[in-house]
Amino acid sequence: MDNQQLKKKAATGFAYRFAERALAKTISFGIQLLLARLLLPEQYGLIALVAIVITICDVFVTYGFGNALIVNKDSDQLDFSTCFYFCVVLAIVLYTSLFFASPLIATFYKNEELTPILRVMGLRIPLAAVNSVQHAYVSKHLRFKKFFYATLIGTLVSGVGAVVMAYMGFGVWALVEQYLGHALIGTLCLWIIVGWRPTWQFSFSRLKAIYSYGWKILAIGLIDTVFSRLRSLVIGRKYSSADLAFYTRGYSFPSFGMRMIEPTVNSVLFPTLSKCNDNQSQMRAITRRVLQVSTYIISPIMVVLIVMAKPLVLFLLTEKWLPCVVFLQIGCTANLFRCQQFINNCVIKSSGQAGLLLKLDILKKCIGLVYLLTSMYFGVIWIAWSMVAFYFTSMVINIAPNRKILDYGYWQQFKDVAENMVPAFIMGACVYPLSLLHLHNIVLLVLQSIAGAVIYVGISVVMKNESFHFVLRFVGKKVLKKKKPHKPTEQKSE
Repeated sequence: MDNQQLKKKAATGFAYRFAERALAKTISFGIQLLLARLLLPEQYGLIALVAIVITICDVFVTYGFGNALIVNKDSDQLDFSTCFYFCVVLAIVLYTSLFFASPLIATFYKNEELTPILRVMGLRIPLAAVNSVQHAYVSKHLRFKKFFYATLIGTLVSGVGAVVMAYMGFGVWALVEQYLGHALIGTLCLWIIVGWRPTWQFSFSRLKAIYSYGWKILAIGLIDTVFSRLRSLVIGRKYSSADLAFYTRGYSFPSFGMRMIEPTVNSVLFPTLSKCNDNQSQMRAITRRVLQVSTYIISPIMVVLIVMAKPLVLFLLTEKWLPCVVFLQIGCTANLFRCQQFINNCVIKSSGQAGLLLKLDILKKCIGLVYLLTSMYFGVIWIAWSMVAFYFTSMVINIAPNRKILDYGYWQQFKDVAENMVPAFIMGACVYPLSLLHLHNIVLLVLQSIAGAVIYVGISVVMKNESFHFVLRFVGKKVLKKKKPHKPTEQKSE
């Protein structure tokens, strides 16, 4: 596949994957807002505690081995089948262990309600194992259109069911249904749509080859997941479930944007770069484009959320959730650095240097642990600010190896990112004074949103922003392609 074809396929894959994430996350976010009005912060806190444990278990079956199938250009049906059966068996062992350990976990958190919730929500682990190889298969072949329908159906059906249950008074079990229902329906849909099936084949030699690369990525994913949930664990154990709910809910707003961008970039950029990891100039060109476009989209979203935080929470969640405003603003600040961090991380992973990636990840997490241990005694707000310091440090560390891998170092990257961040900050400074007007929340939100969009696009035009014009050209091509009439194809004679 030549450079032009690969870029085209990557761009198309990015568009489908982003559309899938955007639509699914928008629906999910809207449902979460409805549930937040119907349920109490303490009930959200219980689910957040359980999700910490389930997410850590998920890592064992979703990280590492699927990535090994993608990075290996010669992966075949035997590789995929071997990985599938191994992940399913591992998931059954993990769920059985979690089932019997649930009372101990509930005792640790000093809340016996967690035992049945853990046992039910833990069923997500075998489901994650079933579709993890399917995800690898779709990603390897850049067929991201397949994800669209499976994710959308799972999000919509589970979300509607959760709202109905919450309205009928099922309380925390409405959130359990949404969490587990989404995984179940999404897995079934993906199983039908993708069409890949494991064959009755298994090879220990192939498993060994997959494991030799996969265990390093698994270790990185495990460290990253445990560390990312460590703040929630500390807040839930040292403070209250309400504090955890406010922290989690506040951070969910900036995470809404990042959960569209980050999985989209990772799932498209990683297999794309893996196909050209022997061509430095091609890798650099693709990485630079993705970094520019991603920061062009993310920066204004984070800045405008910081400015609109209070009226947004009051309008969407009501006054009972007002303490989460500060966590929303801190989370947006942290995510300004996250985009550059995970893109550089993806480059190292696609270059096949899993050992280097693991060493860097251990270094970052050790530094982050120091930040957390230092901040945990000063309150939940300082714990949140430690995340900002961690993301910035991680970004700096991740860029270092890419000076050699891509010949794309600090100055070049910061220059590309600044072209998008500076207009976003100017836009935020212009929009903020509108907050001083005594307007109704909805009126203020609409006014700030429109003003922010007009100012940001205006600055992009005046500064001849490269990412802005790339997005315009890409959207324009897609629109023209849809309007272009299809020529009837001649039937081939048998």
